[in-house]
Parts: sequence; C-alpha cells; structure tokens
Amino acid sequence: RYHHSTAAMLDVPFLPFCTFLGGLGLVCVAFVSAWCQHWRGGFAWDGTTRMFNWHPVLMVTGMVVLYGAAALVYRLPPARRGPKLPWKMLHSALALTAFGLTVVGLAAVFGFHNASGTPNMYSLHSWLGLATVLLFSCQVGACSGPPRPSPPRAAPSHLLSPQWVAGFSAFLLPYLPPWLRALYKPVHVFFGSTILMLSVASCVSGINEKLFFSLKNGTATTPYNRLPAEAVFANLLGLLIVLFGVLVLCALAKPDWKRPEGDSPDARQVPALLWGC
Repeated sequence: RYHHSTAAMLDVPFLPFCTFLGGLGLVCVAFVSAWCQHWRGGFAWDGTTRMFNWHPVLMVTGMVVLYGAAALVYRLPPARRGPKLPWKMLHSALALTAFGLTVVGLAAVFGFHNASGTPNMYSLHSWLGLATVLLFSCQVGACSGPPRPSPPRAAPSHLLSPQWVAGFSAFLLPYLPPWLRALYKPVHVFFGSTILMLSVASCVSGINEKLFFSLKNGTATTPYNRLPAEAVFANLLGLLIVLFGVLVLCALAKPDWKRPEGDSPDARQVPALLWGC
C-alpha cells in the first residue's frame, strides 16, 4: 500500500515536472547571486570578500543545478528512444561544464583565504565539500568524451583514480564486453546520486557557515539569532537547494521515466561508439 501511494504521488507528467524543476534551478542560481550581490558586496577577483562571493554562486550553479541537469538528460522523452550517442554527448558536456565551474569556485575560495590569511580546510563544510569535489572529479573522468578510433594513449599516473580507471575501462575502451559495462553502470549511477546529495549538503552547510561568520553578535547590525532579512533570504536559498536535490532524486527513481535498456539502437552500434554512462 505504501509503495502504491508513493508511486501515485510521483505520477505527474514529465514535461510540467521538468519545467518546474528547471525553473527551480534557475531560482536557486538567482537567489545565491542576489544574496552575494545585495548583502555580500558583489563580485571581483581581487582577493577580497568579493572574490569569495564567486564560490557559492559557482558551486550552486555547477555542483547542484548543472550536475542535476546532467543526471536527468536520459529522462528526457526524446532520449528514451533512438540513438543514445547525442544524449551521451550532452550528458558529458553538462558534467564537464559543471566541473569547470566547480574548479573556478574552489580557486575563488582558496584565493580569498590565502590573500586574507584565513586557514584552509578546517571546517566540516570544507571537508565535506572537498570530498564531494574529489568524487565529482572521478565521476566526470568516468563520463568524459567519446573515444578516438585509435587505441587511447596511457594517461599520466597522477591523473588516474580508481573510478576514473573503472569508468574509462567500462565505457571508453571499444572492445570491452557489454556485460562488463553493464556491471559498472550501477556503480556509476549510485555515485551520481551520492554526489548530488553530498553537493546539496555541502551547499547548505556552506550557507549556514557563512551566515554564522557574517552575522555574529557584535559585528552585525542584526545578529543571526534575530533573523535579519539576509538570514531569512539565505535560509530560503538553502531550502530551495534541498528541494531541487530531492526532486532530481525523485525523477531518477521514477521507473516510467527511465530509458528502456533492451531496445536501444546503441546496443547494435559499433563498439567504438559505446563511450557513455
């Protein structure tokens, strides 16, 4: 009975759901940008707090919104039939773009900390965020672009990670048996959902940490425990990010929106085209 009631709650058409989710993602980006612009002084690349402000904007945009969009590419109705290769390319492009924004976001926060003499990597937020980015880098390595017809060159050892090697072997090498790719796919999907949850947790903990530092008693006009307008706005941002992550996971878990495995033309493509996730 519980299973049927849960399925009924998720029994909504995909297009309205996807439209709402896309709008929600844009609202998250708009909220974090408005917070940093209106209350935190705007943006610059000069080692001041305005440089730090790029960090929350780029992390929310990359690790949450674009990463969530990449995860949902295969749930789009046109992606559920026909050749899979174009959707693999879109999935990979979104993931790589998200990763690029994440790298710039990390450069912003480390640059600000170094310029201001603030220690790095001492808070739970920083530990959680770095662990998420490391997993993210492994996942992006496992989904990166299509192979060339010639055998791939050996990568430098410092670029290799266990999941990168596993993903490369499972999806990029053209002559690997399909059963081995199928064996790795659930691992890739599991880590994809895990990274999204960790990204949401990192963003929410970062918002909370920033509010505690910025609205401390004695240094702010209205302290955090008095719930000033900035605190209300940023708290709402955190709730919107959580809602976005939950809805993405709901969409990923809905069986009716998954691409059928057996009737994919890619199963009959030449093995060199089988590179995706």
